[in-house]
Amino acid sequence: MSDAARDCLLRLLGTTSPSGDEIAAARVWRHEAQGFADRVWGDVLGSSYAAIDGGEPRVLLAGHIDEIGLMISHIDDKGFCYFQPIGGWDSQVLVGQRIRILGRNGVVRGVIGKKPIHLMTPEDRTKVSKIEDLWIDIGATSLAEANALIRVGASAVIDADPLILANGRIIGRGVDNRIGAFVVLEALRLLAADRPHASVAAVATAQEEITFAGARTSAFAYDPHVAIAVDVTFATDHPNASRNSQGDISIGGGPVLTRGSANAPLLVEMLIETAEQNNIPFCIQANPSRTATDADAIHTARGGVATAVISIPNRYMHSPNEMIDINDALNAAKLIAALVRRLNAETSFIPR
Repeated sequence: MSDAARDCLLRLLGTTSPSGDEIAAARVWRHEAQGFADRVWGDVLGSSYAAIDGGEPRVLLAGHIDEIGLMISHIDDKGFCYFQPIGGWDSQVLVGQRIRILGRNGVVRGVIGKKPIHLMTPEDRTKVSKIEDLWIDIGATSLAEANALIRVGASAVIDADPLILANGRIIGRGVDNRIGAFVVLEALRLLAADRPHASVAAVATAQEEITFAGARTSAFAYDPHVAIAVDVTFATDHPNASRNSQGDISIGGGPVLTRGSANAPLLVEMLIETAEQNNIPFCIQANPSRTATDADAIHTARGGVATAVISIPNRYMHSPNEMIDINDALNAAKLIAALVRRLNAETSFIPR
């Protein structure tokens, strides 16, 4: 990975941008895209686009830029802040975490509080912590003091910056799915250096964790013939994983290709063939009902879009320290670029 790409990824992962407040990460993404794309723009929902212009087909590469977070729902008389989840949380990972709140004049830091174990009854110690029993302490001593810093409706994320570990493993919050937004940008960078026949737009979609709104509107706006959604999927190479239901998926094992819902069979077969021809490691995952990715919204846009999902294996999803192998992301970008270079105006994904 180039130094520029590495720095871009770390900036993306370190930027606070929960669903509905993606603007900061979107700015980082668009700034990077301006170095090689023909056109870069944004839309009213907060999605960002970068395109290289060519002929047909039109190809959309989607990775969502948002992350799960929290939203302040009430501030009490003593300045303690109560919250609701943005996206899907295991409330156990929230206890004791430092928090970054998007305040009135910038980031306000706090900590998630809970009754100490010493003061719990034996029965309470065995219970799961619920979000309604937690609060955020920003150090304020009154409602007025807290209100001067933040307001009800302010969004927040875990205060955790990315780290690079051994063997190319990266941990951080927001890996789901800032890594997908990074992959589609890297694929576009490769295509800009060796331009395909197709026209290609990478899009960093907004609000995937809550509504799929960015995927729905970007697919309508760009009107693609072909789309690839890049997201993360559950790695099953750690203790207590269920390979029988989730498949044999390892970080470092390459990108994961989905078979099943929202995935055009002919496009999936072309991806498999392209990976094999280019010696790109991959595995296949079954998704018979829904993918829970932007593809679920994209593939039914307008009259239908030939869509596929490429996923990056991820340990500890929806936690403050999600883990991926950067080589899986880079191989996904290479696979996408190789696939797009095979497409021309005569390519059809209509089953015959």
